[in-house]
Amino acid sequence: MGLIERVFGGSAATTALANAAVGVAEVFTPNATKRMEAAQAAYLAALDEHGTEFQYLRPGWFDRFVNGLNRLPRPMLALGTLSLFVYAMAEPVGFAERMNGLDYVPEPLWWLLGAIVSFYFGAREAHYFRTGAALGAEIAPRLGVAATAAADNAALTEWRMSQPG
Repeated sequence: MGLIERVFGGSAATTALANAAVGVAEVFTPNATKRMEAAQAAYLAALDEHGTEFQYLRPGWFDRFVNGLNRLPRPMLALGTLSLFVYAMAEPVGFAERMNGLDYVPEPLWWLLGAIVSFYFGAREAHYFRTGAALGAEIAPRLGVAATAAADNAALTEWRMSQPG
């Protein structure tokens, strides 16, 4: 201990030397802790800003109308697809004419339609992925399925008991 103190000149000098080394190292490699803290602060700021949009309830007719429109795409796609089958059986000639008409739609327009549908359902799936834990608790009672707790699962309880720690 005495040798290190004589070489570096005491604890204050050792601390100064260590801080200088950290400063030089951060020039070449960013500090992961500071980066994570900055990312967390940015995330919280964005979350607060987003939350202010929904701070006040606006139960006006326009908001109800837009909420209703937001619920339409999925059922309309499903019912529209089923109605194509009914139309093909009811009027095969007219169905064939319209399907031939789809050949004239340019390819970029098909890509655009695919992108819109993909982003709609992708955003919806991402929403349910982020809120997955709460979703199961909401859906199970609606379906009439009793939500089973982990304590009710004998195999899971036995496996947890066999795990070390």
